[in-house]
Formats: sequence, C-alpha cells, structure tokens
Amino acid sequence: MSSIGTGYDLSASQFSPDGRVFQIEYAAKAVENSGTVIGLRGKDGVVLAVEKLITSKLYEPDCGTRIFTIDTSIGMAISGMITDGRAVVDIARQEAASYRQQNNRPIPLKQLNDRLSSYFHAYTLYSAVRPFGVSVILASWSEEKGPEMYMIDPSGVSCGYFGCAVGKAKQTAKTEIEKLKLSDMSVKDLVLTAGKIIYQVHDELKDKDFKLELSWVCQDSNGIHKTVPAEVYAAANRAGQEAVDEDDSDNEI
Repeated sequence: MSSIGTGYDLSASQFSPDGRVFQIEYAAKAVENSGTVIGLRGKDGVVLAVEKLITSKLYEPDCGTRIFTIDTSIGMAISGMITDGRAVVDIARQEAASYRQQNNRPIPLKQLNDRLSSYFHAYTLYSAVRPFGVSVILASWSEEKGPEMYMIDPSGVSCGYFGCAVGKAKQTAKTEIEKLKLSDMSVKDLVLTAGKIIYQVHDELKDKDFKLELSWVCQDSNGIHKTVPAEVYAAANRAGQEAVDEDDSDNEI
C-alpha cells in the first residue's frame, strides 16, 4: 500500500487524504478472491450461476453452497466470504418475512434491494464494525413485473442489471456477457450460456476443482426460485465442457 494510505486503513469510518475508504477496498478484494458468480436476465426469467471452488475432496457435495432462496420468488447468489454471505442471507430473509407479515404479500425485489443496500452502507460508517466482504446478486420474476435482477457491492452501491458478474474472473465473464442479446434469450438458452461462461472463465491452473451451481426463477418455474432440474443442469455442464474442449482445440491449431 502507498504511504498516502498509511494509518487511514484502520477504520471503515475514516477517509484517506485522497478520498478513499480503504476498508471498503479491502472488502472488495475479498470478493475478487472468490469464485466467479454471474447473473443473466432474459425475456422470461433470471438465471444465477456460481463457480463454487472445492478446496478439499473431503467436503460433502452440497457443502458451502453460494445460492440461496430468500422468499418464494427471490433468489440470491453470493461472492466473497461465505460467512458474511450467510449473515446477509439471514438479514434478507428477516426483511422478506417482516414485509410479508405486515403487508400480507411478498416483498418486491426493489424494496428488498433498497433495504439490503442500506444495511451494507451502514456497515461502512462506524469504526466498531467492518464492511461485509461479499457482493450479492438478487433475482426475481413475477407476472406483474417480469424478470428483475440487482447487484449490491460491499460499499452498498446497487444497480439493476441485464447481466452481471463478480468474483475472480469477473472481467472475462463480463466480456462474454456483453456479446449476448439477453433480452431475446429464454431461460433455457441462458442456462446453457451460463454453464459455458463459468467453464470458460475457470482457471484450471490455480483452482483445479469446482462445482457449477445453477438456479433460476422464471415462467417455467411458476415464479418460484429453485435449482434447475437435473436434466437441464446436465445439459449446462455438457455445454460448458464442450466449450472448454473447443477452446483448447482452437489453441492447439
């Protein structure tokens, strides 16, 4: 770290002379050390895909999942520190349950996004706490509003997206997502595309083992956020492996 930041990185409530809050930057770095997470919003739903890195062969297959259901029609994917992510999931579920109890209907995704981003921001204002080392992608689909997707970063900044990526290979994943015409794609196309992108951005030299996690919330799932069916998951895995094999053969030529 440069000398200009010396002594200014001890508290999240302190600015450096050049207007930076180093604790937020360190939290963003924790997110960049995590596996890649992408969200794709098509014409009839949203797909969440995660590159879940496997650090030990002794783990159970479902250990350390990074995709969660917040409410019936709302899903969340997390990138960064898994424990911070679980804390955020608990907060989101409490907000969704509280809204449902008071208003007798599910919480709109925009409202949940606003509440969560305010919570993230609050953790950048006080010296007694630290920012969350996690970025989250929120996804939903409803008959009234159609597909919706938001991403919140450790600083509390949130935006609506058609396609987004966070984690180790976010830049490469964004480049691939930008090539797509997402508004014309169905969720079944998006699932295959998500599988290809996650496999293509995975770095086999640094991280050998990973598991692809996929979920969707769409018309086909009746507006319920759930993991994709086994046959769809298998097709996405095959598409990803074929894309990697094709890239390898191109490189050999």
